[in-house]
Amino acid sequence: MTEQFRISDEERRAIDSQLAEAPSRNGTGAYIEDVMRERMQRREFLKVAGAVGAAGVAVSMVPSALLPGTAEASGPAHGARLTFQPVVASTVDNILVPEGYTYDVLVRWGDPLVPGAPAFDVNNQTAAKQAQQFGFNCDFIGYYPLPPFVRNAVEADGSLQPAISEQLQKYFRPLSRTQSRRALLVVNHEYTSGTEMFPGYSASAPTATQVRVEIEAHGCSIVEIALESDGSHRFVQDSPFNRRITGSTPIRISGPLAEDPRIQTSENPRGRVVRGMLNNCAGGKTPWGTVLTCEENFDQYFANFGSLPTDSEAYKISARIPAPSGASDRKWENYIDRFDLAKEPNEYARFGYVIEIDPYDPTFKPIKRTALGRFKHEGATCVITADGRVCVYSGDDARFEYLYKFVTARIFRPFNRAHNLGLLNEGTLYVAKYNADGTGEWLPLTPANPALAGWTLNDILLNTRGAADLVGATKMDRPEDVEASPVTGKVYMALTNNTRRTSVATDPGEVAANPRLNNAWGHVLEMQETGNDAGATSFSWEIFILCGDPKNPAHGTFFGGFDQSQVSPLSSPDNVAFDSDGNLWIATDGMINSKDFEDTTLGVGTTGRRVSDGVFAVPTEGADRGFLRQFLSGIPGGEVCGPEFSGDNATFFCGIQHPGEGGGLPNTISAWPEGNAPAKPSIISVHKVGGGKIGE
Repeated sequence: MTEQFRISDEERRAIDSQLAEAPSRNGTGAYIEDVMRERMQRREFLKVAGAVGAAGVAVSMVPSALLPGTAEASGPAHGARLTFQPVVASTVDNILVPEGYTYDVLVRWGDPLVPGAPAFDVNNQTAAKQAQQFGFNCDFIGYYPLPPFVRNAVEADGSLQPAISEQLQKYFRPLSRTQSRRALLVVNHEYTSGTEMFPGYSASAPTATQVRVEIEAHGCSIVEIALESDGSHRFVQDSPFNRRITGSTPIRISGPLAEDPRIQTSENPRGRVVRGMLNNCAGGKTPWGTVLTCEENFDQYFANFGSLPTDSEAYKISARIPAPSGASDRKWENYIDRFDLAKEPNEYARFGYVIEIDPYDPTFKPIKRTALGRFKHEGATCVITADGRVCVYSGDDARFEYLYKFVTARIFRPFNRAHNLGLLNEGTLYVAKYNADGTGEWLPLTPANPALAGWTLNDILLNTRGAADLVGATKMDRPEDVEASPVTGKVYMALTNNTRRTSVATDPGEVAANPRLNNAWGHVLEMQETGNDAGATSFSWEIFILCGDPKNPAHGTFFGGFDQSQVSPLSSPDNVAFDSDGNLWIATDGMINSKDFEDTTLGVGTTGRRVSDGVFAVPTEGADRGFLRQFLSGIPGGEVCGPEFSGDNATFFCGIQHPGEGGGLPNTISAWPEGNAPAKPSIISVHKVGGGKIGE
């Protein structure tokens, strides 16, 4: 927000103080109508102040460093360029994009990635085949430009020439702000659904072959894409950069927890290597050109947590994030001992981390960065601090969990990639505390914090949720993806929903930051670090969007103060991304249910049938702040994930995850993208016919 649109801290606190002291509605304490009334009054004040304030006052600071894959602001400021005609919520079995746009399916589940890889055959799947094919559900997407000097530097053994790795960093950031003729996409494969993968699948008794196929369908894929003359992209099937990292790939363990006795197992007595990564959801990109991918709901893969003695270390460090007490839903433990905690009690503590991967080096062994803590990580957004260190934001995607950030101990060196590859092994982990007056604090999770007396650093990193409980962090409504604006430096967090918030919290900050009981629709928070410095230990915040159908008064929606009669209905914000002009793009997970949204309002749907998830664009500053419109509608039963832009913002990428989920095989809900069974999770690219920036 520019200076002429600001009100003083004293005025803001006075408004929020009135809000915090407002009487509850019907004794519930939710008072959402009061929240909206006060926020709208504040918005009107800002408009008036902006009209009479001094013109031309610039934003106080911009981010210390832009993230890879983003671009310098160019063109109309503050979202004025968003002129696309919005689409409407849909139940059709196809992708909808605005008039003048088109989409292509780039790569689908089962597509062969490397020369010699077998073609996909749904009736003849094996683990060996799946390890050479594109994995199942698609979540995070990272766009990495691939200049010719890198593409031509792969040795015969698949390794990248050492000198190229350092040279790459000199060119990476400028390249990431332009369109590259060749690029790499890094795609997370979050989880598998046996009923949508295998004919005749039995959830209570999967076969050994099916279990091993599912393990190989997890992890991530790295694929090369090429830009065509018409603005579309194609998948380069014979690229030496194409590869899979799966649920069985050896991964190094680094940072403070390496060799900790609590992560040592019979297979790996030193505690230095773990087999695979699981449930990789959102992620992030480092300024030195690597990818950070996050393990989220890893608890579902393990069985017999209840067999652990309650006084054992294995139980105590995971009591706040327990696996199933008996058999798992997946039944992997029937065939593989490491998923049975009665047999391998320490295996569970080896999951729940952020993993770093170098997409440019086909021989790079992934690394679990344990210094960033162990929880259900959602996102790993990197921002350079004012003094040159690296801050990584990450949500813990579960009801009543927390927002974290990690700040490295050492500074980022722009042209020393070898140095930067060690940055995430040492630093300080913080958790967010929201105050009712619109301020907030980053609470350090260190042994020096008096609230954690008697805890070692490794205790904190293994039981991060338990440590956050003790220091008094704010419990949130499913903190998911977190992104920083490349224009203003403000930080935005998607809070997907929380229908379990049925009673008023005792902490007024928690009530203010999560103001709705039975929050079925979610909201988006806007945060400003003190001094616009990601290394600060305090911040200010406000609610940017309260999701729902603005035509239904019961939803109590708010869209940055914008006229709600003009916005698209929105529910369950999940992944978020910014374009180069500072517009926020939101992908949803669990969009709209007819029981919550009137069919007459949307003009689509039938009773009990969910309309598809989608992608929405919204300016965060200026006169159009809060003017949210739907850009894309996905596939029935599917989730839209991983919104990402090419460097010049001329191409938009996203993942269609679990299309037709619940429809089984053959699928009764979706036949996308091939028009027949099985429905396939896929990556799509969207571009404007004739060229131009996405959204214009």
